[in-house]
Amino acid sequence: MKKTKIIKIAIVPVLLMILTACSTDQAANTVVTQEPENTTTVIEVTDKEVGKPDVSVGKIDHYENIAISDWMDEETVVISKENKDLGKMSLGELAEFSPKSLYLYHLDTKQYDLLKEQKNAFLGGALLSSDKTHLLYSEFSLGDPVYHVMDLDTLDSFGIMGDPIAGAMSANWADDDTVIGPAYSGGAFTASTSGEIAAVDGLSGEALVIVQKMKNKIYYNTNSDESLQVLDLNTKEKTSLNLDHVYRVFPSADGNQMLILQYNDPKLTLILCDADGGNRKVIAEGTELSGVSWSPDQRMIAYSLVNDTTVNGLYLYDLLTDKSTQIAIDIENPTTSWSPSGRELAYTEMSGNQSSSSIVHLTYSLNN
Repeated sequence: MKKTKIIKIAIVPVLLMILTACSTDQAANTVVTQEPENTTTVIEVTDKEVGKPDVSVGKIDHYENIAISDWMDEETVVISKENKDLGKMSLGELAEFSPKSLYLYHLDTKQYDLLKEQKNAFLGGALLSSDKTHLLYSEFSLGDPVYHVMDLDTLDSFGIMGDPIAGAMSANWADDDTVIGPAYSGGAFTASTSGEIAAVDGLSGEALVIVQKMKNKIYYNTNSDESLQVLDLNTKEKTSLNLDHVYRVFPSADGNQMLILQYNDPKLTLILCDADGGNRKVIAEGTELSGVSWSPDQRMIAYSLVNDTTVNGLYLYDLLTDKSTQIAIDIENPTTSWSPSGRELAYTEMSGNQSSSSIVHLTYSLNN
């Protein structure tokens, strides 16, 4: 069993940093993080999972009451935050809250540019298309969310609803900048940025949970069978990848690999594999696993881990060194997003109806 040792040291406040302490008898990994009142926590973790760090943290910037969901450029992020100009929500259960609107936030000037506001609605989860011309976001008040696509040039948007799909149960960007997801009518849908919505041939009528697209293949599972299936859009052939209890799928940008969250009660396992399900490697296991995302160059995998044998927090797994490094502690169930350069990682935590975000500034010891 892994042993964790926590030591309190009085010290002049310093920026969070990561270093390694090694001896001939034992290798220990040390995370040093600043705490209030000039106290630093040194966490020594003895385990092969977290090795010599090749990434270090320069600083962490904190932002209260905003949720960062994506990056337009190195100095501009997409956020959701309360819009008090719209008054309070009209529904009784939500009457103490203000609606949430979408903005571009400029990190250098601290200025906000309004993208979308709507009375009696929480707008959030906004993700940019790869060409950064459109925004996929959700609208929520009570009940299931409604998904929309916005043209960032005109700020016009359309809802992913109506015939022939009834509505989108969930939605995400595919690798060709179309939107894809499971439909309430059964099967899967695609939506173009021009507003054309269509059902996916070969999947109609099936109650789908996961729908992701890489190249000419759609990866999916159903309510009745949680194993991961593949539909070849060219041949219409369906095959199984022999991956059971799949909870989430995270395709790589080049479409050659994917990350699989697999649920086996009571733990979650994060698996890296090829697009055909081969070359499987376990990245992490825990009672909670979230905040999974690929860095833009596909070198790093971000994830948040909670279990009984490690220090809970945010980690980076480096595919070049085959090592994981903890970059923040006491982080639970965040979402994460990378800057275009991969030098910054934003994470957002929710507490009730309030959000707070942080940006971790990273330095790599190996060239990309």
